Amino acid sequence: MKKLIPLLILMTSLLSCNLPSPQSEATAVAEALSATAASWTATPTFTLTFTPTATLTPTLTLTPTLTLTPTVTATPTYAFPTVTVNKQAHCRYGPSVAYLHAADLYAGDTGTVRGRFLYSKWLYVKFDKLNYFCWVAPSVVDVVGDISQIGYTELNLQSVGSNLYGSPRNVMAVRDGDRVTITWDRVEMTKDDDRGYLLELFVCQNGAYIWWTDSYPDQFTTTYTVKDEAGCALPSSGKLYTVEKHGFSKPAVIPWPPP
Repeated sequence: MKKLIPLLILMTSLLSCNLPSPQSEATAVAEALSATAASWTATPTFTLTFTPTATLTPTLTLTPTLTLTPTVTATPTYAFPTVTVNKQAHCRYGPSVAYLHAADLYAGDTGTVRGRFLYSKWLYVKFDKLNYFCWVAPSVVDVVGDISQIGYTELNLQSVGSNLYGSPRNVMAVRDGDRVTITWDRVEMTKDDDRGYLLELFVCQNGAYIWWTDSYPDQFTTTYTVKDEAGCALPSSGKLYTVEKHGFSKPAVIPWPPP
């Protein structure tokens, strides 16, 4: 045991002599770390840079709504042909002298033409001095304007006033060659009301189909004869009315005998 102690002291002394000092050791460590660091591969450090993503904001393109504003083209007001009465005359409720008197006309009276008749040349006129329409012969008025542009007006005798006595009764017609005789029973009317009878006929004469009118001034004549021949495309026919001062009755159809 005594021999070992000196030996341990000697070895400790030797080890103490060979160990580096703390400063030397620190220097060595620093140099080693530097050498090691030099051999390292640089690892980049990423810095997060915010790059904003573009957000598309749509541009609003307005498509206008087309609103059509119509161009108003003025339509000229039609100017009815005018008439001026050139002599004293009558205005009537139908387009011939067979119809009831409607008004007295005097030279200088004015009006406008509102219609014409298909089977005669009479004109349907609104005279300025009257509040109703009536028919006038073209020979008693001077016309300014184109009456060919005026439409035809149909007759409606039941629209004229009223009739208290009714249609003629027992109406008959017989033929004798080219003559047709029409008969009927008398319609009794007061003297004040009595305006007789009106006949509206379509007859064939000389190959022409003719609209034919005639009248009696009182109730006492109850027969009428007219010429009617063969040779027209349409059949002859007729109507008979009772007439009193207030207006016309409904028509009685004449049973027309064929040629």
